[in-house]
Amino acid sequence: MRIDDYQAGERAAVVAPRHDWTRLEIAALFALPFADLLYQAQGVHRAVFASNAVQMSQLLSIKTGGCPEDCGYCAQAARYQTGVKADKLMTAAEVVAAAAAAKAGGASRFCMGAAWRSPKDRDMPQLIEMVAGVRALGLETCMTLGMLTEGQARQLGEAGLDFYNHNIDTSPEFYGDVATTRGQDARLDTLAHVRNAGVSVCCGGIIGMGESREDRIGLIHTLATMPAHPGSVPINGLVPIAGTPIGDAVLQQQAPAVDGIEFARTIAVARITMPHAVVRLSAGREAMSDEAQALCFVAGANSIFVGDRLLTTNNPGRGRDDALFDKLGLVPMEAIA
Repeated sequence: MRIDDYQAGERAAVVAPRHDWTRLEIAALFALPFADLLYQAQGVHRAVFASNAVQMSQLLSIKTGGCPEDCGYCAQAARYQTGVKADKLMTAAEVVAAAAAAKAGGASRFCMGAAWRSPKDRDMPQLIEMVAGVRALGLETCMTLGMLTEGQARQLGEAGLDFYNHNIDTSPEFYGDVATTRGQDARLDTLAHVRNAGVSVCCGGIIGMGESREDRIGLIHTLATMPAHPGSVPINGLVPIAGTPIGDAVLQQQAPAVDGIEFARTIAVARITMPHAVVRLSAGREAMSDEAQALCFVAGANSIFVGDRLLTTNNPGRGRDDALFDKLGLVPMEAIA
C-alpha cells in the first residue's frame, strides 16, 4: 500500500483492515508532513465513519484505590502516596443509578473500572448484575477490571458485556519502565480470553510517559497486528500524578513532554492502521487546548469521555465540551445514527 499520498480512488483498499503492518510502514506514517498525514487519516475516517460524529462515553470508578500493581503512572497503586483512598466495590444499584444519570447527560456508552490486579470469583455475580442493569438502560457497556481468567471472560460475555478494556500501555520495549508486577504478555493473554468469549476488545495506551517516538510506533504496531483489531482504541495523554514515579519524573521535567501535534500524529496513525476502530481521545483532555483537541478530531478521534472525572483525575466538564462541539460543528454519534 502506498503511504506517501492518499487518493480518494484508493479508499476502498485503504479501509480494508490489515494485520501485517511493519514498524517501518508505521514509522513512515509518523514521518509524513503533518498536513499529508491528517489528510490521509481524514480520508480513511470518512470512508468508515460519519465525519463529524463523536461518541459520548462516561467512566465510573466502581472500586477505587488499593491496587497491588506498580504501574508507574497510576494514582490507585497502593504502594504510592497519592492521597487516593481505597474503597470497596460499589453495589450494582449504585452503579446503575450512576449509569442512568450518565445517559440523562447524553452519554451512550458507560465504562466501569475497578482498581484490581484481577477480580475474585466472589465478585463476579455483582459485576454481572452491573452489566445487566446498565445494558437494560440501552447503554453500551465496557468494563476494566484487570486480568481475567478464561472463565471470568466467558461469564462477562454471557452477561452481555459489549467491551472489555485492558490497555497494553506502551511498546514492548518500554513496558518494563512502566510496570513490573504484570508483564505485557499477561495483558495480551487477557485480551485473548476476551476475544474468545465473544466480547469486543478495548485496548490502547498512554503517551507522554517519557517514551520515544519509536515506542509510540511500537505501541501502534502491537495493536495493529493483533489477530483482530481492537474495536475501541483509547489514546491517553499522561496525567502526571504527584507521588507516582512517572508522574514525579514528568512534573520535575525529567521526561520530555508530548505536544499536541505529536499527540494528533499518534491519533492519525491509529486511525489509518486500524480504520474500523473507534479511536478514543481519552485521558489528558483537561490539559489540552481546544485547538489541540480539534487536531485530534481531524486526525480521526471519534469518542471522548464526558463528565468532570475520569476515575481519579479531572476531566473537562460538559459545559466546556458542549462549547467545543458547537465551535467545531461536532455532534454526538447517536444523533445521526
